[in-house]
Amino acid sequence: MLRQRYVRRLPGALGELAGPTHGSVQLPLHVAWSGLTRFDLDRPRSRMSMYRTVLAEGQHDDLIALLNRDLLVTQWPVLRTLISRAIRDVWEEAFPELASARPAAAA
Repeated sequence: MLRQRYVRRLPGALGELAGPTHGSVQLPLHVAWSGLTRFDLDRPRSRMSMYRTVLAEGQHDDLIALLNRDLLVTQWPVLRTLISRAIRDVWEEAFPELASARPAAAA
């Protein structure tokens, strides 16, 4: 099942995500096997694209090495709309602080 694949990759805690916060990042071939492989974390669109790719394709160790806890939490309200429902649900169920970071529904 797809959800189980994403659950197995999760870090134990968001604090384990110790990836870079600035500069250029070259993703390994097994993560970015098509399209862009280098991303500039100082450019919001590039950073969002990299996070989307790593969440979808990265293995456990990739998530820890490439994603940064603070950047993930800050970007989550928008990022959650760009990733698959399976990925979004797995991350929000495992880390309630992400679910609470999403914008409130319009009244």
